[in-house]
Amino acid sequence: MGIKRIAQLVALIATFPFALLAGFGRAARVFEFFAHLVALAPGLPGSYLRTAYYAMTLRSCSLESHIGMGSFFAHPQASVGNRVYIGSLCVLGQTDIGDRTQIASGVQILSGRRQHGRSQEGRIEGAEEGVFEVIPIGSDCWIGAGAIVMAEIGEGTTIGAGSVVTHPIPPRSVAVGNPARVIKST
Repeated sequence: MGIKRIAQLVALIATFPFALLAGFGRAARVFEFFAHLVALAPGLPGSYLRTAYYAMTLRSCSLESHIGMGSFFAHPQASVGNRVYIGSLCVLGQTDIGDRTQIASGVQILSGRRQHGRSQEGRIEGAEEGVFEVIPIGSDCWIGAGAIVMAEIGEGTTIGAGSVVTHPIPPRSVAVGNPARVIKST
C-alpha cells in the first residue's frame, strides 16, 4: 500500500465521525458546519480531509481529486469526478463536475440563476422560495480564476478568468466575458 493510499485511509477514518454526524449528507446544517470546518485545513493533508469528507457526504466524490484550502460545497447534491482539481477559495453549489476538470481559485459555481425570487410586491424572497438546479460541468474543462458559473458547461470547454456564465456553453468551446460569450469552438 502506497503512501497516498495510507493518507487517504487516514483521512477517511478522521472524517468518518463528521460524515456520520452529518447523516452522510442528509443533515444539511451539520453537513455545512463540517464542510466549513474541513475547508480550513491547510495543505495537502487538508485536501485529503476534504476529499474524504465529501466522498462520504456528496452524491459522489473521487478520492483521486484535489480540493484546495478554503473551498467548500454548500450543498450535498453535488458530484466530483475522477482526478478533478479544485483550487483554493471556491464556493460550489449543486453541481456535477466531470473527470479531469480543472477549477482555478476563487471560482463560484452557483445552483442556477434563480435561487432568490421576488414577491409580487417586488421584495426579495429567501432561498426557500428559489429554484435550485444542478449545474453540469463536463469532463476535461478548465474554469479560470474568479469565474462565476450559473449554467451548464460542455465537455472540453475553457472558461476565461473572471467570466460570468449565465447561459449554457457548448462542448469544446472557449468562452470569456460578462456575460460569457463563445469566442472559439472546435
